[in-house]
Amino acid sequence: MTQHPLCFVLMPFGEKNTRDGRLINFDLVYDKIIAPAIVAAGLEPLRADHEMVDGVIHKPMFERLVLCPYAVADLTTANPNVFYELGVRHAAKAASTALIFAKDHCADMPFDVRPLRGLPYSLDQRGLPCRVDEDVTRLRDRLLAARQQAVDSPLYQMVEGYPDPHEVKTDTFRSRVAYSAKMKERLKQARKQGLAALQAVEDALAGKIGGLPDVEGGVMIDLLLSYRALEAWQPMVGLIAEMARPLAESLLVQQQLAFALNRAGDSDRAEQVLLGLIAQHGPASETLGLLGRVYKDRWAAAVQAGEECEARGALGKAVDTYLRGFECDWRDAYPGINALTLMELRDPEDTRREQLMPVVRYAVERRIASGQAGYWDYATRLELAVVMRDARTAQQAMENALAEARDPWNLKSTLANLVALQAARAQRGEPHAWLEAIIGTLARRAGVAAAQAVT
Repeated sequence: MTQHPLCFVLMPFGEKNTRDGRLINFDLVYDKIIAPAIVAAGLEPLRADHEMVDGVIHKPMFERLVLCPYAVADLTTANPNVFYELGVRHAAKAASTALIFAKDHCADMPFDVRPLRGLPYSLDQRGLPCRVDEDVTRLRDRLLAARQQAVDSPLYQMVEGYPDPHEVKTDTFRSRVAYSAKMKERLKQARKQGLAALQAVEDALAGKIGGLPDVEGGVMIDLLLSYRALEAWQPMVGLIAEMARPLAESLLVQQQLAFALNRAGDSDRAEQVLLGLIAQHGPASETLGLLGRVYKDRWAAAVQAGEECEARGALGKAVDTYLRGFECDWRDAYPGINALTLMELRDPEDTRREQLMPVVRYAVERRIASGQAGYWDYATRLELAVVMRDARTAQQAMENALAEARDPWNLKSTLANLVALQAARAQRGEPHAWLEAIIGTLARRAGVAAAQAVT
């Protein structure tokens, strides 16, 4: 069954009195106007009051406010909960929040929100919807327009440079997101103990009231990345299937779903997920980097199967996709170095290498100079040094990378690229003893034989 994007509804519930004493049945407003309009716009409604626990806005509520791609806020009666939630939403999302209010109650709204572009709906003297078809159509059209991503948050419209442009990368998630220190430590210890220990943590979380969908997002993401650290691709896919939909459909989680699917051998579905993310969120360096990896793996499989035409096509597609990713964000050297490496593997070599090389070098050196470098930054410097045939820098970068390495799959990924470069150069009669030594060191640390590395 096709799942539609979620639309979170912020509104009063039940029957509420206006300032002039008139009673409005907000449940009927939802049932007759809001929900049908959302469905007609190709979205799925999720009502805010269904997420309340004794009137307290708890973590799942915040996650839904931040993660749901669309929202409708009913400002009628100036309900304080709704306005608080709207403030959170406007701070988190630049676009796709539709505002509505009962037509004869605009005066109830505070001064600060009156300039916002709200959509009125009609009620009769009993406080019941009275022009249902007209109001449903207008709200549907507003939501369809919101899908074009026009900015509607006053923060994004009026505050230059808002928000912080530096997005949270997957590999820095644990250090950037606050949640239970006790749970962080529990997951850390479980990673050391192995897959069974992680699955025991998941089972314990699933057994709590509300199950996995009500577990706070930070814990679920850490559990997901813990499975990734152990190369447990199918458990990653299974965990995402059990997450609350707003979290499961978030950009970061969908990127990790595609990553896991590709590593598990389902490249077609991985490609479908990533192309869907590009269609919904636009091109991004991380998304395109993951898509480039899908095509690179197809190239490797075609080479192994002796399918030369398929291999050349997949290799070209991988190079172009990595290049697109690097062009999305010149600061992110990961897709750039992958493009460079694959360019050398083409026959003949891609002439764009000479232009791209200094740009990638500048990107990675600035990242390292920032003082925030991690494994992938030093691994990129290592791979770039190999591409540039700089043995001394390659050795130093390898030492730095090994000091930062946390997960074996990181090393295996770097190792596979270096093995591919070594093989291509050997075919051209260009052996490098120093490269063989680096490959041997990485292989020992990763716990694999160099010959087992798969690009």
